[in-house]
Amino acid sequence: MKKTLIKGGTVIPVTDQTTYIEADILIEGTTISKIEPSIHDEEADIIDASNRIVMPGFVDSHRHTWESMIRNIGADWSLQTYLSKLYYGGIGSKRRPQDDYIGNLFGALEALDAGVTTILDWTMINSIEHAEESIRGLQDAGIRAVFAYGAPGDEAFWNNDSTLTHTDDAKTIQSAYFQSPNQLLTLGLAIRGPEFSAWDTAVNEINTAREMGVLATMHLGFGTWGRTAHSIERLDEQHLLGKDLNFTHMNRVTDEAMKRIAAKGGSVSVTPEVEMMMGHGYPATGLALENGVKPTLGVDVVTSTGGDMFAQMKFALQAERARVNEKLLDEGIMPGPDLHLSANQILECATIEGAKALLLDDKIGSLEVGKEADIILLNTCDLNLSPITDPIGAVVQTAHPGNVDSVFVAGKAVKRHGQLLFSNLDSLRSQLSDAQQHVLAHTNV
Repeated sequence: MKKTLIKGGTVIPVTDQTTYIEADILIEGTTISKIEPSIHDEEADIIDASNRIVMPGFVDSHRHTWESMIRNIGADWSLQTYLSKLYYGGIGSKRRPQDDYIGNLFGALEALDAGVTTILDWTMINSIEHAEESIRGLQDAGIRAVFAYGAPGDEAFWNNDSTLTHTDDAKTIQSAYFQSPNQLLTLGLAIRGPEFSAWDTAVNEINTAREMGVLATMHLGFGTWGRTAHSIERLDEQHLLGKDLNFTHMNRVTDEAMKRIAAKGGSVSVTPEVEMMMGHGYPATGLALENGVKPTLGVDVVTSTGGDMFAQMKFALQAERARVNEKLLDEGIMPGPDLHLSANQILECATIEGAKALLLDDKIGSLEVGKEADIILLNTCDLNLSPITDPIGAVVQTAHPGNVDSVFVAGKAVKRHGQLLFSNLDSLRSQLSDAQQHVLAHTNV
């Protein structure tokens, strides 16, 4: 069994016991076997982690990964423009299976390069062939992912009166690709939810996900209808809430809705940068925390932002601090002496809370003996991180993707010395360009 020994790093384990420690980490195969002040193992490959922060890989709980093929197309798009351009017969419906392969491959590699070791890939699937190629892209990248199988982008599937469902194809994919829980890719069901389909359809899809034993994830509670739909209350009244439901955005739901999620289970994915830009509503970070729900973070769409979690942590933290500070100032009170939301809390949102939301916290999200070795190293010799005074503050407030020195997924190195360990990228870029040109040529964007 291959052994890797990470020596001399400043370890941020993201556990309740400690904030950071100086320690060595021994990886045996896919698993962390020891975390101790000093470890000696002559059989292990040694990685010198002096001048490195060693921490869990980031967990992105909501990303439309295929959109890497049209990255930054929507820098000035509102949510309404985004939906009309990409779905309901737009760009998303014009993708070929090979386009989904290359889009998912490059989207996943972008995530890994930035230290994101796990993503929930929320994908509208146009056919089983598209699903197979999307899966192959994630597999070839070497990322850990929940492949959330969604309804096609065809307009018929997104009509509120529609009872069309995509779950039969999802079951076929589950039988073919997701028989073992001990693999990097697990299956989820990306459902339209009660605000984008008929109520009976949403209930049926939630129940189907439970029959399949997978996470159900949906967009909910944002825009002008967020506070009037009362979707969470309706789900609770029908005894449908549970930890296997993931709700994305939730910007404009009520305090009562959040309290019900806290009481009955479920996770909330906040994608702060895109939400503030596009018009979903104010990020629900504080709304969740104040009502007993620990939120998770996601990038959402690289049509409008970058694919790293450093930016999302900063956006979530500063937006929430600004919201509370402004209330205090309006009351004639200067904020302080301590700000109400800490960098450590936001780091948890980007790691262990994301793992819990994806039902993977028994494997990932923190550095603990027995968990799988999804680990990243940040170079503290870089100008923006040197010298380190507060390691957690440096990760949340100062670091960027260029600081990511090394990335391990299940003990396997996918990035070392600042370089992805992936060959043939230059030739694959021509496939990415071809995918971009194809979808744009077949739409009026």
